[in-house]
Amino acid sequence: MDNTKPLTIPWSIIKKILFRFAFLFFVLYIFFNPNGVFPYFGVAFEYYITTFHKLIPWIGKHILHLSYDIYTFTNGSGDTTYDYAVLLFLTGMAVLGCLVWTIIDRRRKSYNALYYWLTVIVRYYLAFTMLNYGFGKIFKLQFPFPGPNVLLEAYGNSSPMRLAWAFFGYSEGYNYFTGFCEIISGALLLFRRTTRLGAIFSLAVAGNIMAVNYSFDVCVKLLSTIMVIMAIFLIMQDRKRQIDFFFRNRQTVPENMFVPRFRKKWGNISMVVFKYVILAFVLGAFIYGASSALKKYGENAVKPPLYGIYNVQTFIRNKDTLPPLITDTTRWRRLVVSSPGYCSIKLMNDSSKFYSFEPDTVTRKILVYDVSNMSKKSYLGYAFIGADSLLLNGKFFDDSVNITMKKYDLDNFLLKNRGFHFINERPFNR
Repeated sequence: MDNTKPLTIPWSIIKKILFRFAFLFFVLYIFFNPNGVFPYFGVAFEYYITTFHKLIPWIGKHILHLSYDIYTFTNGSGDTTYDYAVLLFLTGMAVLGCLVWTIIDRRRKSYNALYYWLTVIVRYYLAFTMLNYGFGKIFKLQFPFPGPNVLLEAYGNSSPMRLAWAFFGYSEGYNYFTGFCEIISGALLLFRRTTRLGAIFSLAVAGNIMAVNYSFDVCVKLLSTIMVIMAIFLIMQDRKRQIDFFFRNRQTVPENMFVPRFRKKWGNISMVVFKYVILAFVLGAFIYGASSALKKYGENAVKPPLYGIYNVQTFIRNKDTLPPLITDTTRWRRLVVSSPGYCSIKLMNDSSKFYSFEPDTVTRKILVYDVSNMSKKSYLGYAFIGADSLLLNGKFFDDSVNITMKKYDLDNFLLKNRGFHFINERPFNR
């Protein structure tokens, strides 16, 4: 039973309108959100996006009448007000463009060739996005093992996103599993014959990503939603045959897929060569970028000086020795150095304060200042006493301090020393 239709059959009006909108929407979305999937495209992106950094805030103020100005653009978060305004803007442009296109090109019977190239654009964008995130997990850049600050943080005090990062970061095996799933789904999308399988695989993988982002308030909701929509778009291209195969138990035949060809043989050969050169370049850039990033990010990054957790033993301020009373809101309980350039000071009442923290290993001096008030700076001297004790002394803003601390062995945390067990006589849920 042949369920395929000849390519000469005219499209319905609804199909043509939906295609025009989809074409404009996806192209505009990729234009505004290259998302690093095209290596070294960032230079061009930064050049043309500056215009929209002025236009979108203007639209937010004068057309959307937002109660606040848009001044934060896409950063570590892809769900800023700017990003939502951009999505509304490009959707409006896609609707308007679709209307104009429909009026101008109303006699067109079909868009087989343009539809083919749109699927190429969508599947390559989705594929490169999957590969980019996949390599980030394989090299354990996206989810490193929880650092000292996270290990000390109570579940109840962490944000949902921090909880998710700690969950994924703990397991190297789960990073490999999810990373390879993303790489496999992306690789399948790179070839026309495996597009259907890649789209189904990508829908499952992107659906899981989207579920995590919405459930744990991860600020990449828009991108993950678009990834799911793109996977559905690719699946819908062959929806009838897939419904017959998966749900109706009916016989299917190979799809009569339209593939544009050049009249000259050398043109077709050149396109194939060009494709594989691009694939080799992109994959090479992803792998090189991920491996190079290991030196700056993730678990293999060089740890900052004094990295670790230091529990305060004695705390002398202005020549007065302060007892470790939990009611004291000024005495330190511990010093935590986790990220380069920053530290957190845990006080006796379990509150935390964060400071810029820049040790000089040559002079044994530490520059400390409050990031909210950079005019107030302090210098503390430090010295090691034995293998695991640290002495701080000097001026801490308005007070003179002399503090002795003992370094805590991070391997004492249950999360680090529990390990994996095939056999568990009882649930070890602590």
